[in-house]
Order: sequence, then structure tokens, then C-alpha cells
Amino acid sequence: MTDTIIVKGRTAVITGAAKGLGAAAARRLAQEGMSLSLFDRDEAALRAFAATLTTDVVLTIGDVTREGDARRLLEATLQRFGEVALLINNAGISQGAGPWDAPSAWLTQLEANFYSLVTLQHLFVPVMIRQHARSAVVNLGSKEGITTPPGNAAYSVAKAGVKVLTEQLAHELRNRIGDKVIAHLLVPGYTWTPMNFPGMDEVHGVKPAAAWHADQVIDYFVSHFRQGDFYILCPDNEVTTEMDRKRIT
Repeated sequence: MTDTIIVKGRTAVITGAAKGLGAAAARRLAQEGMSLSLFDRDEAALRAFAATLTTDVVLTIGDVTREGDARRLLEATLQRFGEVALLINNAGISQGAGPWDAPSAWLTQLEANFYSLVTLQHLFVPVMIRQHARSAVVNLGSKEGITTPPGNAAYSVAKAGVKVLTEQLAHELRNRIGDKVIAHLLVPGYTWTPMNFPGMDEVHGVKPAAAWHADQVIDYFVSHFRQGDFYILCPDNEVTTEMDRKRIT
């Protein structure tokens, strides 16, 4: 059961929390009564967003590709709240590389969208295992990491890696400690976020008809997380769950 994790009084850690899905997750979890430890490299945006929240919040400014910054996030969380109920590895980039592009371009993508998750799991999961209360890791995947369409090879490889990493994490945790710490793969559909629409205005802009709002994705996530789903694949206004199943098959 997951009903002891997203509950009032517990703590959620969210990377990439200043905008988009990270901010939507923070809003929803604040409504659930959770305390928040928020991380982003955009200090001004993160502080402005945090000022809109009414729950207890601690902020860490940093880059997920830097292990020292990730350690500061863990330390700030434990110092303020003493525990981690939910780690949402949301931060990422869309910048990619083609099959024969420079290794440096590939490394930029892999460090942000894959290795940062490895680092955060390395730091947070042992702490979560030692805790008395149950907890969960939620990694942000992508349908491009499952169906691997052509066009952005490095991104597809990174997100395919996230899928496998999360599957392996869930397996190892289950075998070692049962359901004390669990893992989930959240795969958004077409979503109106700054990552997909650079420079968008979430307040005054016009959302494409096919896309979901970030809040819709998070509502869907919370519902299916509470059902215990490992793969949380979100539809949108154009792609149905049945269409996703067929594409994946």
C-alpha cells in the first residue's frame, strides 16, 4: 500500500521544481499537506514559485549533474525535516544529439537525464532504507525511451536507460526489503511545459489542444501511484491509453 507516503506531515523532495511538472507536483503535494524540499538551478524562478506555496518548504539551488549539489539537497532535507517520504527525480533537459554527433553532446544529455538519477538514488535510497517509515522513488521517464522514435537519439537512449534503471531499482528493493521502499516510473504524455515549449507563459499563453496541463499529469500520477502502479503512463488529449499500449507492443 502507498497510502502512508503521500500524506500530511511527510516530506517530498522534487528536482527541477521551479516550473512545469516539478512545480505542478509541488503544488499538488502541498495540497496533500506534505512538506517540500525543492531543488532547481534557476534560483529566481524557484524562490518566486516557493513564495506561492503555503506548506513548509526548504530550497536548494544547484545542478543535478553535480554530486556536491545533490548532497546539499539531501543534507538540507534531513536537517529541516529528518526524513524523505518521496523522491521525485524530475529535472531534465531536452537538448540531444544524433547517432554520430560529438561524445560531448551525448554526455551533456546523459549526465542530466540519466546519471543524475543514478547519483540521487545512490545518495537518497540508503537513507530511505534506514528510515522507519515507508518511502518511494519516482523517476521521470519518457515515451521516447520506450518506443524510441528517430529524431533525438541521445534523449531516447537516456530515457530508455531511466526505464531500465527504475525497473532494476524496483526489483532490487523488493527482493532486499519488501515494500518498505518502492519505485515507480512516471511517463508523461504530451504536456504543456517549458521543456516542451521553451519560453511559454503558463499564465497567459494558449495551450495546444492536444496537450495536457502539468497539473493533469500530476493528478493522474497521484491516482495511479496510490493504486500501486509501477508504470504510470499518462495519456493526453490526442493519445489514449489504448494507443500507448499498441505503440509499446
